[in-house]
Amino acid sequence: MNSNSSIPTLLCVVGARPNFMKIAPIFSELKKYPQVVRPYLVHTGQHYDAAMKDAFFNQLGIPEPDMDLGVGSGSHAVQTAQVMLHFEPVLDEVKPFAVLVVGDVNSTIACGLVAVKKHIPLIHVESGLRSNDRYMPEEINRVLTDQISELLFTTERLAEKNLENEGIAPDKIHFVGNVMIDSLLNNVKKAKPFYETLGERGEGLKLPIKEKEYAVLTLHRPSNVDDPETLGRLLKAIAEISLHLPIIFPIHPRTQKMADEAGLTELLEGSRIVVLPPVGYLEMLGLVSSSKLVLTDSGGLQEETTALGIPCITLRENTERPITVEQGTNTIVGTDTEKLMACVKATIATGGRSGKIPEYWDGQAAERIFSVIREKML
Repeated sequence: MNSNSSIPTLLCVVGARPNFMKIAPIFSELKKYPQVVRPYLVHTGQHYDAAMKDAFFNQLGIPEPDMDLGVGSGSHAVQTAQVMLHFEPVLDEVKPFAVLVVGDVNSTIACGLVAVKKHIPLIHVESGLRSNDRYMPEEINRVLTDQISELLFTTERLAEKNLENEGIAPDKIHFVGNVMIDSLLNNVKKAKPFYETLGERGEGLKLPIKEKEYAVLTLHRPSNVDDPETLGRLLKAIAEISLHLPIIFPIHPRTQKMADEAGLTELLEGSRIVVLPPVGYLEMLGLVSSSKLVLTDSGGLQEETTALGIPCITLRENTERPITVEQGTNTIVGTDTEKLMACVKATIATGGRSGKIPEYWDGQAAERIFSVIREKML
C-alpha cells in the first residue's frame, strides 16, 4: 500500500468470528468509492482457527486482510498486549485518517487504545450496548472503547441513551441500524440448507430431522461452560429438552474441552442431540433459519433470530441487546433450568414470541455509516 496516496486510508480491524459479519457490509460499502476512500483491513488473528477464518471470509466476500497480525490465543491481558504491540507498527506504516473497530472483542479495545494514543480518530461500530454486568470481559471492552471513540454508531435507540448517560457528546453518536442484519439479509438466500450441513457433519445420524421441528443450541460463555456444576446442570436440561424437540449443537471448542474435562460428554450422546463441529456462517444461517427455536448465550444470535422471526431463549442472566427482548423474539431465562424447561415447552406449544423487526434493521446500516464518515471526516 502506498501511504503517500492522495486517497485517504480508513483502517478497519477484525479480530474474531463475531467481527466478520459486522465488517463485511462495511468493507463492501467502502469498496464502492475507490476515489473517495482506501479501505485497509487488519486481522489481528485473535480468532486463530485459520480454516474457520478462511471459511467466513470466503462466504461473506471479505477480501484477504492487508495485514494479519497473527496474535493467537492467550489470557485477556496477554492477548490485548500482543495486539497492541503488533498493531502500532501498522499504524506507523499505513498512516490512516481514522481506525474503525467493531463490536466488543479484545482486539477492539486494544487497537482503539493504540490509535487514540497516536492521535488517530477512532470509529466504533455497535456502540452503546450494555449488559451492566462488569464481570463480562466484553462489557469492559464496550465501555472503554466508547469512551475513546470520535464517532459512535449505534444499533438501537437505547444505546444512545446509555452513551449520553456516560458523558458522551450527542454529536458524536449516530443511530444507523445493525450491520449484522446487513450481512444476514445479504446472505439469507445463500444459506446452506440445514439437511446438507447435517449430511456432511452428522455421520451415523439415525434421527430424522425435519424443517421447523428442531432446536439449535450454542453455548460458549465462560459463565456457562467454565464451572462444571453450571455446565452439567445446563447439559442435563438440554438432554431433557431433546426428548421433546431434537437439538442440533455446533459445539464451541471451549465447551467441548470443558465437557470432556468434567466428564459430561455422555449427556450429549443421546440420539436426539446432534453434536457438530463449529460450522461456517452460511451453514449456521441455514440451521437457524429452518429451526423451530434457538437456545443460546450468544449476543449475535439474539439479533439474528429477531430479524428472522425465530423464537430465541437466551441462557444468560442479562443481555446487552434489550431490544431483542422488548421488540424481538428473545426471552432471557438465565441458567434456571426450571424456567428454561417451562419456556421451551411454552414455545413448542404456542410457537413462541413473534416479535417485530427493530427500526433500521433493514440492510442499509453500512450505507448510513459511510455517509456519516464521509460527512464528518473526509
